[in-house]
Amino acid sequence: MTEKSVELEIRDRVAYVTLNRPDSFNAVNGAMHKTLSRIFIDLGERRDLSAIVLTGSGRAFCAGGDIEWMREAIREPEGFEIVTWEAKRIVYSMLDCEIPIIGRINGDAVGLGATLALLCDITVMDEKARIGDPHVRVGLNAADGGGFLWPALIGFGRARELLLTGDLLSAAQAHALGAIGHVVASEELDARVQTIASKLKGGATKAIRWTKAGYTIPLRQLAHGHMDAGTAYECLTNLTQDHHEAVEAFAAKRKPVFTGR
Repeated sequence: MTEKSVELEIRDRVAYVTLNRPDSFNAVNGAMHKTLSRIFIDLGERRDLSAIVLTGSGRAFCAGGDIEWMREAIREPEGFEIVTWEAKRIVYSMLDCEIPIIGRINGDAVGLGATLALLCDITVMDEKARIGDPHVRVGLNAADGGGFLWPALIGFGRARELLLTGDLLSAAQAHALGAIGHVVASEELDARVQTIASKLKGGATKAIRWTKAGYTIPLRQLAHGHMDAGTAYECLTNLTQDHHEAVEAFAAKRKPVFTGR
C-alpha cells in the first residue's frame, strides 16, 4: 500500500500534520498539494482541537516543488490551472483556520515549504535548518504566498532582495529578522513544540481562536489582493524557456543558463 503524502494524527486535542515524502525531502507533488489545499479546511471545522502542529518527516520540513511535478506542469500547462487554484486554497485555508498552527520546522523549508512555515502562527525551527523562497532560481515568480508574506513579516527592505535573489537564510538569520519565532537545537525541538501546544491546550480556546481570527485580517486582505495576480504570473512563467531550462538543469544537477526568454 502506498504511503500517504500527508499524514494526520490527532492526540490529546492536538492535530499533527506531517508532510510525508522523506526520500524527496518532502518535496510537494500533486497528491500532497491537493491534500494541503483541503486539510486545514477540514481541521478548521472541528471544535475538539486546541492546536495543529505542521512538520515534515525525515531530515527536511519541505524542499518546495517536486521536479517531476514541475515537468508535468510544463508538458500539460492547462493542468497547472488546477495547481494555482489549489495554491490559493492552501494560503487562504491556513489563514482562515482559527485553530493556532505551530510550525515544527525540523529541516530546510524552501519555496512552498517556506510559505507553509511562514503561514504558521508560531514557529519552532531547528538551528541547522535554512529557509527561503528561491522561486526565481527555477524561473518562476514567487506566487504561492511568499510574495506578500515575506514583506509583511520582515519588511520590504530585506524581503525584496531575498525574493529577487532566492537566497536562503539560516535559522538564526530568519529569527533575527522576525520571520521565525524560536530557534532550538535538534534535540530540543519536540520539547519546545510540546510546551507551546500545552500552553494553547490550557488556554481559553474560544478567546485564542478569535484572537487569531482578528490578527489575521490584514494578512487575509493581503492574500486576497495578491494571490490572483501572483498565480496568473506563475502560469505565465511556467511557459517560459528559462523555467524549462531551470527544471532540466536541476534534474541534470548542473547550473542553469538563463536567456531571459
